[in-house]
Amino acid sequence: MIDYRTPLSDLLFALRHGAGAARLPHWDDETAETVLTHAAAMVDGIIAPLDPVGDIEGTRLVDGRVVMPQPFVDAYRQFAGDGWQGLAVPEEDGGQGLPHILASALSEMLSGACITYQMVLSLAHGAMRTLAASGSEEQRKTWIPRLAAGEYLATMCLTEPQAGSDLGLVRTMATPQSDGSWSISGGKIFISGGDQNLTQGRIMHLVLARTPDAPPGVRGLALFLCPSLLPDGSRNPIQVVRLEEKMGMHASPTCQVAFDGARAEIIGAPGEGLARMFTMMNAERLDVAVQGVGLAEVALQRSLAYANERKQGRAGKDTGPDIIARHGDVRRMLLAQMALAMGCRAMVMRTLVDLELGDRPALMELMTPVCKAFATEAAMEAADHAIQVHGGYGFLREYRVEQILRDGRITRIYEGTNGIQAATLAGRVIRLDNGKALSEFKAEVEAAMAVASPAFAQGLGRALAAWNEAGPLLLARKDIGLTATAYMRLTGLVAFGSAWARLEAAAGHAANPARIRAVAAFVRDWMLPEACHLAEMCRNPSELGSLPDEVFIA
Repeated sequence: MIDYRTPLSDLLFALRHGAGAARLPHWDDETAETVLTHAAAMVDGIIAPLDPVGDIEGTRLVDGRVVMPQPFVDAYRQFAGDGWQGLAVPEEDGGQGLPHILASALSEMLSGACITYQMVLSLAHGAMRTLAASGSEEQRKTWIPRLAAGEYLATMCLTEPQAGSDLGLVRTMATPQSDGSWSISGGKIFISGGDQNLTQGRIMHLVLARTPDAPPGVRGLALFLCPSLLPDGSRNPIQVVRLEEKMGMHASPTCQVAFDGARAEIIGAPGEGLARMFTMMNAERLDVAVQGVGLAEVALQRSLAYANERKQGRAGKDTGPDIIARHGDVRRMLLAQMALAMGCRAMVMRTLVDLELGDRPALMELMTPVCKAFATEAAMEAADHAIQVHGGYGFLREYRVEQILRDGRITRIYEGTNGIQAATLAGRVIRLDNGKALSEFKAEVEAAMAVASPAFAQGLGRALAAWNEAGPLLLARKDIGLTATAYMRLTGLVAFGSAWARLEAAAGHAANPARIRAVAAFVRDWMLPEACHLAEMCRNPSELGSLPDEVFIA
């Protein structure tokens, strides 16, 4: 079936009119369009063809080293050589100094074209942000240029068999050495890109580890920079002990990694590990949201192509079979896919612009989990619709829509499950700063309503009223277990509606204004009304804590 094609006009429309990228002081619209046009040609011509290769061939562990398909190695050599990895890195660090939002737009393209390729590359961007925020001057000068040039890739080594979401259970130990370095010993699991041959195994691992005599829990953790190669060129004692076999993401190597006295240097001080790692974790959560947008987009593209080609039955008065794009139920699914891809793109890109501006940290605390959860749920809904639009063919590998579901399913899990994002929002974020995040969010929605058409503003207003009602109900609860996910969905739906208010208002600037207006009406009439149901769920007084343990015995 068709390869991904970059929706360049939709991307530029979302950046200009959904995200408000011109708010960035260093934004230049002409430069942005030129860069993304070149990026689209590269992604469509070089990266998109990798997707079926990666799914079929996957990765292999040979003599303790990970081997990726050769076309991935060749593509990376050209990608890094052309400077794409350093797109948003400051010029003094060897990059091109462009806005971070352009790197995120590129990340969306890569995710739609071949998410396994994007996944291996993406952690380097979070690592560079972590070093820029928390590294010493020497660490920044040494490692950011190497990552920006694509000479090294990076990992994020948090998870252990007994320490998944609860990082306070981490056992990996870091012991100080007489020369000022540290020695790390322990095992990590689910390490994306734990080894690869794109950079001939040159990897900068960021590792959370416990220091001697440290207090229990997360207060005892520190963050370490642990390179795969030592200064003399020999290999640091870091070993891949297992390459996981997965449901999807076959070309993204997910490794179990053992550190056996590996040399490392500390970033910051003992006890600061989790706080410093949060720079990378939050960057990766938004990058996963971007992955969700890319997956929703490719699901839409394949659905539209098939629905305008496949003929079945009669949808109208014409004789003979019609293309299924004329059938009502298929149109419903296509509209939903369009709504999810375009709306999530605008919502996530606006959040990334706000993050780059840095003037509303409370709102970013709220929108980071919302974007991660809502966009990845949207990707799975879009993929499910794609399979259904294809009918029986959707169940076959040949049509490459079931792969979207397999590859994307992990996005609801990694970088903090969507349940954890919901619990974070409902249990912590809405209680911060005396409700500052909530007031800033409400102001964002009201600003979107102010530019919307009267009909859309009215629909969005009803959704906002439902959200306003749900917040105090949640704050009054002792047990958020049954309602956190509903509140997350409600918040995401209102943010998504705000994104569509802005897109509808600017429809005349779109490549296909009729499509934007039709999808906006679908969002208004068929999606936003869900907000009232979600608020009703938040009102329900039931609590999971009151149920007897016997209910849950295996």
